[in-house]
Amino acid sequence: MTDRDKLLKQIKTNNWIILLILGTLSSVFMSVTFTSGVILGGLTIIANFSVLQHTIRCAFSDQGAMRGKKMSLIAKYYLRLAIMGLIIYILITRGWVDPLGLTIGLSIVILSILNFGIRSAWRTSSREAV
Repeated sequence: MTDRDKLLKQIKTNNWIILLILGTLSSVFMSVTFTSGVILGGLTIIANFSVLQHTIRCAFSDQGAMRGKKMSLIAKYYLRLAIMGLIIYILITRGWVDPLGLTIGLSIVILSILNFGIRSAWRTSSREAV
């Protein structure tokens, strides 16, 4: 397993941990629609992150090193973006989720990456101080 694979695995694990924490806190302190927004937003963005990772890995792997056309990669990107937009539209217009809860759920990957960056910087600065 390469360093990049370890980093991605750690970020994916953090995604699920943050979703669990936010979902639990939301279910205790907030309404059902807010909690639904957090959970469905988190599941949607985690799935989107995984699909993006798979698309990029396939496009830049040794076997497919940009062998596929650039237009295919761009089309997949916009198709994924359109599907995300449609899912968000349906969730909000049908009243299944609270928009603020959905926004918090959709921020899970960003929170995970930010958490990873801060911890990495902390470890680096701690080693330099010793």
